[in-house]
Amino acid sequence: MSELDIAGGLPISLDISKYMRKTRGGKIKTATKSKSDFAIKMTIFVLLTLTVYGFATFDYKNIDMARAAIGTWNNVKVLFGQPRLTYSTWGATLHALLVTFFLGALATIFGAIIAFFGALLCARNIANPYVASMTKSFVAFIRAVPTILWVLIFTVAAGLGSVAAVIGLTFHSAGYLIKAYAEAIEEVEEGTIEALKACGAGFWQIVFQAIVPSSISRMTAWTFLRFEINFTNALAVGAAAGVGGIGFDLYMAGNHYFDLRELGFITYVVVAAVIFLEMIATRIKATVR
Repeated sequence: MSELDIAGGLPISLDISKYMRKTRGGKIKTATKSKSDFAIKMTIFVLLTLTVYGFATFDYKNIDMARAAIGTWNNVKVLFGQPRLTYSTWGATLHALLVTFFLGALATIFGAIIAFFGALLCARNIANPYVASMTKSFVAFIRAVPTILWVLIFTVAAGLGSVAAVIGLTFHSAGYLIKAYAEAIEEVEEGTIEALKACGAGFWQIVFQAIVPSSISRMTAWTFLRFEINFTNALAVGAAAGVGGIGFDLYMAGNHYFDLRELGFITYVVVAAVIFLEMIATRIKATVR
């Protein structure tokens, strides 16, 4: 192989074939073995082995799998093919949907406000490194605890109801958005911040003249993503925290009335609401950009 010598510009001959690893068949190896690859392969092998062993030793209690599959298919056909309200009404269903919607909206708004100021303490390009590390550690702990558990914790303190649900959802939302907002702030160009500092701009002038305009689109996208998550979380806590909403209706239809038709109808309502929220979020994000 003929190449140009970078130092002197003279043509030299390089034989790189001797540096390439080849298989016994003469093919060039494109991947090299490493400890990490070996660990990944062993992990996958162990998990697959445990999965096969679990299915082989599981106590099925003499269940006829063919009949179970047919019964499941029939239930699915009734659930999604024959949706109908039996124990509720259109008005009550829409009211329950609005309750769930406002639970998610309140938690997102409160969480976003807390997260904005919390992110200013986390972003390494504007915050003290020690404060940023301590804040990120605390926020990581908040995110590690599931949302439903935060709701149950605050249910003990505030009692069953919407207050505990909103506080629990807000707590986890703030931890989620602080990380997201901090990453958006850290993507702001250092030159812009340094230029404002050189002109004598204060901290809040830098925040509102450089950070907010540069990161508002990403913050908006993260906020609406969290709102969608909070809406689905509000469904889960509807029955757990005694809040009501359409999540409570889902619970009653599936576990109390055992009415698959009403369960299917409410499921369609929830899916339509999620699609509608996604359309609104997409338009708002496009407008902000």
